[in-house]
Amino acid sequence: MTVGEGLVALVVEDHDFQRRTMARMLRSLGAREVLEASDGSQALVLIRDAAPAPVDLVICDLDMPEMDGMELLRHLGQENSPASVIINSGKERALLNSVHKMARAYGVHLLGVIEKPVTRVGLEELIARHQRPNSNLARPSASNPSFSLEQILNGVEEQQFETFFQPKVELNSGRIAGAEALARWRHPEHGLVGPHAFIALLEQGEKIDELTFQMLGKAAEACRNWIERGLELTVSVNLSLVSLSDTTLADRVTQAVRSAGLDPRHMILEITESAAMTEVAPALENLARLRMRGFGLSVDDYGTGFSSLRQLTRVPFTELKIDQGFVAGCAANDSLRTIVESSVQMARRLGIKSVAEGVETQADWDALKAAACELAQGYFIAKPMEGSLFVEFCATHKPR
Repeated sequence: MTVGEGLVALVVEDHDFQRRTMARMLRSLGAREVLEASDGSQALVLIRDAAPAPVDLVICDLDMPEMDGMELLRHLGQENSPASVIINSGKERALLNSVHKMARAYGVHLLGVIEKPVTRVGLEELIARHQRPNSNLARPSASNPSFSLEQILNGVEEQQFETFFQPKVELNSGRIAGAEALARWRHPEHGLVGPHAFIALLEQGEKIDELTFQMLGKAAEACRNWIERGLELTVSVNLSLVSLSDTTLADRVTQAVRSAGLDPRHMILEITESAAMTEVAPALENLARLRMRGFGLSVDDYGTGFSSLRQLTRVPFTELKIDQGFVAGCAANDSLRTIVESSVQMARRLGIKSVAEGVETQADWDALKAAACELAQGYFIAKPMEGSLFVEFCATHKPR
């Protein structure tokens, strides 16, 4: 099966020859249908009229008349388009990197950026990231529904939230070292719903603890089962800074994990660094107590938040997790690679582990390994998966 088999693709390019060349390449990769547009306005009409066979893949240039590629990306994000997107442009890397981040911010499902002239190998690599609806791994709902806080809390009370696991792998040996536990909402009407639909509302309503403790218990129980099977792994669970103002939190977390039969030394608590630590004293008390009891502490999304270096000096972190915005594409981008290498070196000098998230290509894996980064996670290794599939993955995994 070729990577593009059965896909409905749309090429958005104002240069006739380049557009037709791309269309021929997509057909040779198995695309069922290839639509063509010379600018963003024509592309939007084709996308909106494509039902009942919606467009699966959009490959668009940036510099076009009437409506350029950036405006098209904005419209796709605002309309919650389920189409995967590849940006194809001859512009300089700094500009392409900026557009890459803009597309992600708009909520576009971006497979990546490919520079002109396009090669078949490069195109195949990006299309391979497209997740088909019939994938054996459940995927979050593409409709991106909106929920009220009351609806989310009702889902928590009804035990509709599940724990998915994304493997963390040692770059040097290829061995599976553990997994990050990620919350997914198995909604009775909307299917599998991702965290962007519920985490922010729970934090704003100061109700995140209800979900956090469900995830802690389920992740701890899963990790205990792994260890009983002979898998010496750790599990990482996200801990919101919103929760850290309560000085009883460390005791409650410890009790929840130990009640599930797991020694705290097998759990890493990831603290998202993109939120400001407003109540410093109780937060530091909780984190120090958790570390004293054996929990690992990870600064998540490093480099994207407030007072990055200051956080590292005052919290007893054991792990530094480099944000995927710096990792994805670092092999081909000198600026990103420099940031990644500097973060890895700093982690080493601080005596803590370095983890790269969002690893999506062999090239980025190789660049991280060359930089002596210790651990990696991302779609190149595996997507988040249900607990039973994670156990199967561990049993069949072969180090790269």
